[in-house]
This record gives sequence, structure tokens and C-alpha cells, in this order.
Amino acid sequence: MVEVTNYIDRLVAELCPDGVEYRPLSDVVEKNYGGGTPSKAKEEYWGGDIPWASVGDLSNDLMEVLDTRSKITPAGVSGSSTNVVPAGAVIVAIKIAPGKMKIAGVDLAINQDIRGLVLNDLMNARFLTYYFRTLRFAGHGTIVKSITNKRLMDTEVPVPPMEIQEAIVEILDKFTNLEAELEAELEARTLQYEYYRDSLFEALDCPRVPLDSFAKIKNGKTYKDFGAGNIPVYGSGGIMTYVDRSSYDKPTVLIPRKGSLGNLFYLEEPFWNVDTIFYTEIDEEQVIPKFLYYFLKTAHLEDLNTAGGVPSLTQKVLNKVLIPVPSLAEQQRIVDILDRFDTLTSSLSEGLPAELAARRSQYEYYRDQLLSFPRKGGN
Repeated sequence: MVEVTNYIDRLVAELCPDGVEYRPLSDVVEKNYGGGTPSKAKEEYWGGDIPWASVGDLSNDLMEVLDTRSKITPAGVSGSSTNVVPAGAVIVAIKIAPGKMKIAGVDLAINQDIRGLVLNDLMNARFLTYYFRTLRFAGHGTIVKSITNKRLMDTEVPVPPMEIQEAIVEILDKFTNLEAELEAELEARTLQYEYYRDSLFEALDCPRVPLDSFAKIKNGKTYKDFGAGNIPVYGSGGIMTYVDRSSYDKPTVLIPRKGSLGNLFYLEEPFWNVDTIFYTEIDEEQVIPKFLYYFLKTAHLEDLNTAGGVPSLTQKVLNKVLIPVPSLAEQQRIVDILDRFDTLTSSLSEGLPAELAARRSQYEYYRDQLLSFPRKGGN
């Protein structure tokens, strides 16, 4: 990669001996489209063939938006303030995730939180999109962050010759493809691991007993009156904050009571839990806590939802979940196997996840290097 950056440096020195010119984004924009939302009360506006992009459609790591979660009709376009942005233009969030940019892979409409920008001949859309990934926009607002269209248009961007832009895009595209290949391999291995894990439990020929025959489910409580400390506070989404006391300090499985019901946690260190997540006191003479954790990952607890709104689980329902209980030696054998698989698919220090994290860090470093230019007129 050093050779690549040296090549770009030589190209910049040859084509821009006085440095690269930085210009307001408005100088490279030919058309600037605003967006809007068709009335939800008019059924004839929705369910058509025209993709309608919101900020949520920009949330993945892909360069282009080829499809959207919602679609509208021609009547929805003409009857609202939305606009159809042509394929090849860039679309950029001005609210919620200010500065998040993608390329419109197809003609698509946009909502009011996005601007659609048709670029002129000075700027390559992929180059600009890569450059925007190096920027951090400090949006206004306490709840929903936003920037104005003027602030967006005033953003300075480098405008090197097109030959340089295209050379950098080619390099970064290759890096992105390598990263995507690693992600696909990791996903395949994860699916393989889940299949093998499920098969291990399905093959067990042993008694299955209710959860409450060897474990007590305990509710969480508020932490608001506690002092700051180093004890993690868990909710159904994970760690919320840190306090100075714990609710339990033995190996346990945390099971969400509300929210993401399949988001289980295995803990061996002291913790506090709030009322959106249960913890379990497990009789370790019958069941190894980590064995229970691995089994519950296969149990599809989300299917036991008892609520019509926010997904919820009750102790009554959980207590009756049937758990296979082989010998402790067999439980430990399964835990050891699954620990090794889990390391290969989840550990950030070993296996593919570590390689992917290293590749992503390397990519971001060289991307930022490639997109940093000596400024024309600078010292």
C-alpha cells in the first residue's frame, strides 16, 4: 500500500505542483434537490415502483443505494415536496446522520432529511463519497442532529484533476472489495457455526427439564441513586453505564424481559441489571451456566413474546422452557467446542473478526492518507 500512496503522491506532484485546490461543495454541484414525505393518509401515494429514500436507507456500508424500504407512486411524487434524484447523483443526509453520503444507484425520490446532488464535470461521485467518509459533521440539535443545506454547500472539498480522482477511486474500490470478501466469509462461517451449534443440542439424548428446576429468574432494578463505579449496568440492549455496586457476582445468563428478546449475555463478573432484563441464579451442580447460555441461543426466545407492542417475556413463560441436561462432563465438552467456534467467529483478537478489524483499520488509515492533499496556496 505504501507503493500506492507514493504513486498518488507522484501523480499529485506532477499534475498539481502548486497543490490541490479546495472549493465549496456548491462549486461542484450542478443541481441540488430537496425532499419531502407524501401524505401517509393517501393510500394512492404509497406502494408504487419509485424508491423513496430516508436516512435509514443510508445506514449500510455500500456505496450505492439500489433499493429502499418504502416506495411511492407518481402521484406521491407530484402530490408532495419530494423530488426524484437521477441515478448517478449523490444523496447526503442533513438530519439524523449529517454528512452520510451515498450514490443513487437508480432514480429515486428522497425525504426531507436528505439532499440530492447532481455533480458537474469537476467531481467524480465515488471520489466525493469516499471523501465524505473522512469528514465529521457537528450537527445542531439536542435530540435530532442536523445541518443546514447552506452548511453542506459551504463544506470545502478537494478538487484534484479527474485523473487523480479516478486513480484514488480505483484503489479504494479494491480495498472495499477485499473487505466485502472477508465479511462474506465471516458471515458464511457464522452460519456454519450456528448450524453446528444447533446440531450439537439436537443430537443430545438426555432428559429435558423446565428451566425453573435448576435456575431462579431474578428481576432487575433501577440504578439511578447509585454512584459512578466500574460495575457495568445491563439493559436488554447491553451495557448502559457503570455504577459502584452489583446485583450478582456469579456466572449467569442475562435474558431480556423487554425489547430484543434474543439478545442474551453470559457474564462471570459482577454486574447490575435494570428491569428490562432478567438474570439467572443457576444450580451449577446440575447445569453449567455457559451451557445454558449456548442452548438458549438456539431456543428462539423471540417466539415466546407475550406482548402486542414492545416484545416481552415473562418469568412464567421462561420457567417452562425445556432445557436438555446431559452429564456435567458432556455439558463441558459442548461448551469447549462452542467456545472455540465462538472465538473464530466473534473474537476481535483472533480469527476472521480480528483480520477484518485489522483490514478495516488499515483501509481507513490509507483512505484518509489518499484523500489528504497539499492545499493550493497553503504553506
